[in-house]
Amino acid sequence: MNNDPSLSTIVLVVDDSPDSLGLLNQTLNAAGLTVLVALSGQQALAILQRITPDVILMDALMPGMDGFETCTRIKQQLPMVPVIFMTGLTDVEHVVKGFDAGGVDYVTKPIKAEEVLARIRVHSQNARLMLSAHNALDQAGQFLLCINQTGQLLWATPHVHGLVSQAEGEDSDLWLFLGQQLVNWLQQGPQPAPVWLEGFGSPVQAHFGGEHQNGQYLVRLETCSDEGKPEQLREKLGITRRESEVLYWLSYGKTNWEIAQILNMSPRTVNKHLELMFRKLGVDNRTAAAAMSIRILGDSAVDL
Repeated sequence: MNNDPSLSTIVLVVDDSPDSLGLLNQTLNAAGLTVLVALSGQQALAILQRITPDVILMDALMPGMDGFETCTRIKQQLPMVPVIFMTGLTDVEHVVKGFDAGGVDYVTKPIKAEEVLARIRVHSQNARLMLSAHNALDQAGQFLLCINQTGQLLWATPHVHGLVSQAEGEDSDLWLFLGQQLVNWLQQGPQPAPVWLEGFGSPVQAHFGGEHQNGQYLVRLETCSDEGKPEQLREKLGITRRESEVLYWLSYGKTNWEIAQILNMSPRTVNKHLELMFRKLGVDNRTAAAAMSIRILGDSAVDL
């Protein structure tokens, strides 16, 4: 997307009518906009492989792939690019269908120059503001993503994409699995408690970030890097590998159930590890064991 306000706004017009394309091209060019044209949905998708416009004007009814299907595919590829539908004056059902497909607005035919230019200006500015906000989150190292009610990914910061790419297996499979977990979690209530997610190489916890828009939810992921840390506890305290892993997560204040989920064992097994470890360490409770772990890990961090 063109994120430089000094550059001309790029508009992709998708319409199977050459006459409509000619009129819109003349109107938009006269206003100083850069216009790309496509006579079909397939042509539009091919153009989007090379260029990302600021706004798309989409004819609702076209032979073959209609505007609704085209918009749905565009949103899978470029979820932040606003799509404005062009429809007839009485096509109320098409307006509703356009919003359902991911459109942000509509204009009625015959097109009025001032109206379409105003809508292009508003939605391109909004999209740039949203992109700037996402870039700011990316620079801040935030693990944020947005999904809809069915678990479909709408957008995610590069840090989330990096986290997914580092996991084992195909990215598409993990995104699908992640979406299913998040939908089940969100169904628990309006403010669901954090949940541990499966499918990643290291423990990842999801936190509810609020409802971004109607039916769109923000989720913040939190990673816990445990590389080398349980091994440090094992060496310092003379405990087993499993006991060191349990102790490490105990130092993060995790419950037996949460530790069991992270380490793929039963809560009862976690409790047995804790009982044996308490005797080895000469402590009576979780708090004392966690304090010992935190002290060792803190000293190790200072030595680095």
